[in-house]
Amino acid sequence: MNKDPYYKKAKREGYPSRAVYKLIEIDDRFRIFQKKSRVLDLGASPGSWSQLALERTNGLVVAVDLALLKIEGVKFVQEDINLEETRKKVKEKFGYFDLIMCDAAPKLSGISSVDQARDMELCNSAFLFAEAMLKGGGDMVIKAFQGEGFKEFFDSIRFRFRVCKCFSPKASKKHSSEMYIVAKGFT
Repeated sequence: MNKDPYYKKAKREGYPSRAVYKLIEIDDRFRIFQKKSRVLDLGASPGSWSQLALERTNGLVVAVDLALLKIEGVKFVQEDINLEETRKKVKEKFGYFDLIMCDAAPKLSGISSVDQARDMELCNSAFLFAEAMLKGGGDMVIKAFQGEGFKEFFDSIRFRFRVCKCFSPKASKKHSSEMYIVAKGFT
């Protein structure tokens, strides 16, 4: 039985995963959700972030993931976020977004250098979505593993936003190398 208090709380409150509490902390601190916002959730499975985005914005929420996702009120695109064709498809169908968020993680191999490289690929893919579909003044939240390439990635995106911060939510596991990049005010 899972003894993690965030896991238990998520199940009690009807969320698919504990990751929702990380996003709640991010929103409470940085105010990323606005009423009627258009939100794109990349690597959305199992759906907690999409569910919370819909609750907090009551706007359009589009989720993209390889795994099938069914959340009432959320539009779903079952595609690979690393592919240019996916970006084109999402842009053609839904246009521009106020917020793009990505809590995706690579399939872990157990080889840290390989896992870090795969994570940086996901982060770069999320940023390509932002460059293609984020409205001027829009916001972005991306989970990234701290390690090789993290600083370079952060430096490459921070010049495209008025504010760009690293944030580690209390809901993250203590031993985790994950860090959330919260970027506000896309230019």
